[in-house]
Amino acid sequence: MKDASSPSTVRSSRLRQRDRRRHLQALEITKRRLKRHVLKLLGFALCVYLVLRLLPSLGEALAALQRVQLPWVLAALSLEVFSETGFVLSWRAIVDPDRLLGRGGRPKAMDRRIAWAQLGGGTLIPGGSLGGPSVGAVLLHRFGMPNRLIAERQFNLSFLNTGVDALTLVVFGLTMATGLFGGPHGLTVTLMPALVAGAGIALALLVARRRGSGERRRAAKHRKLDAALSTLAEAVEDTERLLLRHGSPIALLGAVAYLGFDVLVLWSAFIAIGTDPLPSFPVVLMAYIIGALGGSLPLPAGVGSVLGMVGMLVLYGVPHKDAFVAVVLYEAVGLIVPLFGGAIAYLLVRRELHASDAAQRPTMSGATTTAEG
Repeated sequence: MKDASSPSTVRSSRLRQRDRRRHLQALEITKRRLKRHVLKLLGFALCVYLVLRLLPSLGEALAALQRVQLPWVLAALSLEVFSETGFVLSWRAIVDPDRLLGRGGRPKAMDRRIAWAQLGGGTLIPGGSLGGPSVGAVLLHRFGMPNRLIAERQFNLSFLNTGVDALTLVVFGLTMATGLFGGPHGLTVTLMPALVAGAGIALALLVARRRGSGERRRAAKHRKLDAALSTLAEAVEDTERLLLRHGSPIALLGAVAYLGFDVLVLWSAFIAIGTDPLPSFPVVLMAYIIGALGGSLPLPAGVGSVLGMVGMLVLYGVPHKDAFVAVVLYEAVGLIVPLFGGAIAYLLVRRELHASDAAQRPTMSGATTTAEG
């Protein structure tokens, strides 16, 4: 009979424990992957349901589009330019606050060009709300910005825009729930979104305060959660520093303009197709912010946002034909402006990159010749 404390028995026990841990890890990984696949399946099933449920017939849509008033379409295009300009202002204030991209012999407008290129890339890449920042990150890396700094500043920019959306949702949701803007709107689509957004803001501030007060880091098994909380806390602190810094209101004003003018584009789309009665601006704004969450789905050309906004507008009592046509018109305007502006900006940025590469080749060639000699 073998001794339980013999080396072979101990080794065998350790091997069994290691195999057990591996099996448990494999099972946990499989469960996580299964959950992701189920969530994706549910998401696509919801999209299919919304398409079948909300989209009007093609004939009705074409009839509504035939009533489009060209002056209001032109007005929508102008408003979209103002909206994208607001994004560019915020981008410059957060991603390149020291205007480093415009130094070293490069054009002073290089930061604006990269911001516009990021906007254009977001309309083409099927990465949901991550498509644009990915394009911007590639270009910034080509100009020498460290990847960690790129990720940090892009996240801060996204956090600022999300914060503005959440605060707007709280203000308009509460005022609509109290009947200040009139209209028979239930608490489910007024007070509930405001409370959820307010809770999110409070949680972000609480996390930032606790992390900033020197709270101990969690155990190793919670590394991902700890990293996420640390990133959130840093984003809150960076945003506070940005807003308190001299000249920083530009970033906040840019974020407000980015949201406000974009909502006006959607509202003007209803005017352009002659919707009667015209939905109020607060209704359009609430449906826009909540419905735009569908844009986080990895679908091209804002398909997720279209379905989300149409669904929310219908919940607010807008006729589903008018809701669909107005959102499609809004999305068309939202594609045309950043697509053309981004394409022009990308060509200018690409030309600058080629010029920089060409300037470096003779230097590198001369250094190689010297080394060989």
